[in-house]
Amino acid sequence: MTPPLITLEEHYYSNAIFESLGNKFQRTLQAVPGLADQLREVGDGRLAAMNRGHVSLQVVSHAFTPGSPNTESCRAGNDELARAIAESGQPARLAAFAVLPCSDAAKSAHELERTVSSLGFVGALIDNHANGKHFDSMEYDVLWAKACALDVPIYLHPTWPSARMSEAFMGAYAEPVGISLGAAGWGWHGDVGLHVLKLFCANVFDRFPTLKIIIGHMGEMLPFMLERCYDMSTRWAGGWGHHERPLRQVWDENIWITTSGAWSLSPIKCILDNTKVERIMYSVDYPFESNEKGQEWFKQLETSGLLTCEQLEMVAYRNAERLLKVQVGRD
Repeated sequence: MTPPLITLEEHYYSNAIFESLGNKFQRTLQAVPGLADQLREVGDGRLAAMNRGHVSLQVVSHAFTPGSPNTESCRAGNDELARAIAESGQPARLAAFAVLPCSDAAKSAHELERTVSSLGFVGALIDNHANGKHFDSMEYDVLWAKACALDVPIYLHPTWPSARMSEAFMGAYAEPVGISLGAAGWGWHGDVGLHVLKLFCANVFDRFPTLKIIIGHMGEMLPFMLERCYDMSTRWAGGWGHHERPLRQVWDENIWITTSGAWSLSPIKCILDNTKVERIMYSVDYPFESNEKGQEWFKQLETSGLLTCEQLEMVAYRNAERLLKVQVGRD
């Protein structure tokens, strides 16, 4: 029997954030029938979709916010999400990650503290870059320090490449192909993996040894290359510099991954070979993916023999309960 399921990469748009996206991205979302409506609803429709996929608790977060929204939009969007959960009819089945104005590290730290302390949010889900800028510089230490002080995770989520980044994905094919390659077809996943490695190289995890980072989509390509990254980080001309803890230890202690939107057992077989089960959490990527499809995958995992019953429960909900300090209702 499938255990309770907690999902962590499940998306939404408040009016404030949706209006800040601009016409281009609004049209992109509205081009998929029903998608924008699903993203902007927290209530009966979302709860019914959760029921269809056996999801006991969903952590709701704003989807990608290209260009980084301003502080006022983030504050209004987070307040709107908190109200939507409270008025959903089943608020105990919903939790929230904050959206942050990531082009400004200090304001991001302030909004993270406000949403966790005043609204009861369980962390933040943020775009992987702000107009092409990753968050490895010491400018962002104020954000990492606040996350550590609050003891909440930061979920690094893929976002659309900046104009400069997009150029690398264009080629001798139609422009929509290049757009896909730069986004969900390839590019934005690898960019999250690169960002994690940059945080390591910049000694962020040495300065903040209790920092908790979540990455989705079966680890954003990192598990497949992990052993080579370990090797390269210590070879030739000092490798990737001096670190108090090697990359392998940082992976074990600071990084959590979710299964969102990757419906095959092949990636999880790789992950289980180099990643602690305690660091793996189920997720869906709703509404870009369906809860039903996620449940089908989880049932395949159950019958595969890859995990014991105890380990299946860890991936399904226990690891998320421990990390987020939430609890699912038990039947």
